[in-house]
Amino acid sequence: MVDEPKLNVKFFKTPSGKEPVREWLADPKQVKPEDKKTIGIDIKTVQFGWPMGMPIVRKMEADLWEVRSHISAGIARVLFTVKETTMVLLHGFIKKGDKTPQEDLELARDRKNKTLRGE
Repeated sequence: MVDEPKLNVKFFKTPSGKEPVREWLADPKQVKPEDKKTIGIDIKTVQFGWPMGMPIVRKMEADLWEVRSHISAGIARVLFTVKETTMVLLHGFIKKGDKTPQEDLELARDRKNKTLRGE
């Protein structure tokens, strides 16, 4: 018997129709193909194993989590929220230091708020 995913996965979409996380993952200058596969496997792990915690998922704040993927360039992060039964991928980046950069957190927070308001 095949397990059913606990969450559907959706990319955050801007009003102009862009999907920033999908575009980030598709850009080989940002994410190497083999790293894209690793990130995808980690997202799928969350999709089927939700709710879960470290080492793959870390809660950042209310309604905001990060998928933590170890890749060739270091550590990739995909920030997401959960709305009902859907995991919405808000923002992706390669982490360079110990702390999540404030601008990345603010961007994800803004997209999370729009998602949860239904915008």
